[in-house]
Amino acid sequence: MMWRPSLLLLLWLLRQGAQGKPSPDAGPHGQGRVHQTAPLSEAPHDDAHGNFQYDHEAFLGRDVAKEFDQLSPEESQARLGRIVDRMDRAGDGDGWVSLAELRAWIAHTQQRHIRDSVSAAWDTYDTDRDGRVGWEELRNATYGHYAPGEEFHDVEDAETYKKMLARDERRFRVADQDGDSMATREELTAFLHPEEFPHMRDIVIAETLEDLDKNRDGYVQVEEYIVPYPADLYSEEPGEEEPAWVQTERQQFQDFRDLNKDGRLDGKEVGHWVLPPSQDQPLVEANHLLQESDIDKDGRLSKAEILGNWNMFVGSQATNYGEDLTRHHDEL
Repeated sequence: MMWRPSLLLLLWLLRQGAQGKPSPDAGPHGQGRVHQTAPLSEAPHDDAHGNFQYDHEAFLGRDVAKEFDQLSPEESQARLGRIVDRMDRAGDGDGWVSLAELRAWIAHTQQRHIRDSVSAAWDTYDTDRDGRVGWEELRNATYGHYAPGEEFHDVEDAETYKKMLARDERRFRVADQDGDSMATREELTAFLHPEEFPHMRDIVIAETLEDLDKNRDGYVQVEEYIVPYPADLYSEEPGEEEPAWVQTERQQFQDFRDLNKDGRLDGKEVGHWVLPPSQDQPLVEANHLLQESDIDKDGRLSKAEILGNWNMFVGSQATNYGEDLTRHHDEL
């Protein structure tokens, strides 16, 4: 058997956009098969040397952190004060910022790019402009308008498209938590980015199993794991040795994927692979900011405490200049 190298090691990317029918060869929604948690910031966490860039990007998001770096210290503090009010209002509104409220804010800022992508696509889906996206709107925007019973009569691989449509509808029903067949922005975000929502975990696992389980036995065998589309990626060549990349993937399967060592992956193992457990980074950063700012050690932050340590939370022209000096000093 001779194996052909391919981009399969990246697995396949999802279809992009909502215009026109998706390709029948496209993978499931999501950026890739394995959903790793991105770091809050690529900057070093170097508070000891007065470099708070990591904290700024974690608290504000990278793009907004850059905006703050151009503000005067006075304007930066004023905007931080308004953020403190928003954090408290989004929580219990008791006048304090709790650890949970701080964590929720950091998680919110880190998902801004996801919300922005949904907002950019919203008008494509919300065709009647009522502020919600119904299943029929989503279906028609994605697959086109068809009369009942005539779905995909004008395409060659009609059965494949019908399966894709049924799968999308199933995912929509899971994302539609109140069951009214109308998606809010939050519910549409869950549909488009299920890996970000705990209640969508099972559907991500189910879709992955369906994609890879070619013999329909309910498991992912090692050959299915290595080559999702065998006919496209290898041809029979007696006496040929498997290439190194195949041997590596086989070893990965045995050592890290097949947790119970039965030679196949069940749903739990697939979940551990595609949605691996990760550290709660927003909580870790929230704890750090709270510990560094909680002057009276009561386990919560007042607005005054946050503003008293404002340069750890946000940057400004002054702190940006100071961080540049620190980096220059370290280089010397």
